Amino acid sequence: MLQFRLEPARAAGPFQAEQFQEQAEQALRLLAERPGFVRGSVGRATDDAGSWLLLTEWESVGAYRRGLGGYQVKLLATPLLSQALDQPSAFEELLRVGPDGQETARASDRADDADWNSR
Repeated sequence: MLQFRLEPARAAGPFQAEQFQEQAEQALRLLAERPGFVRGSVGRATDDAGSWLLLTEWESVGAYRRGLGGYQVKLLATPLLSQALDQPSAFEELLRVGPDGQETARASDRADDADWNSR
């Protein structure tokens, strides 16, 4: 999940909404071609025209990381992706509840020492 904040258009300022949407859709299509991609969407906040979201779902954290490493993704999508808000953007699904109430739980793929920082 990558969130973007578009500021009001200025002569030399950030993307206009139409330009941003085109680039986000292209990035999503490129990511969709990568192995391990499950689904994705581009969305805009209904109550804030400058708030956008690029949401993708992957088979695993590894598939997500490998998906970002594709040549076309690096060449054409990374310039847009680098403008996402600086906040956590990859989340693993631990519990899914379907419309019928069926629950599917899974263990975390995070390493036990994932929060450890080497110095």
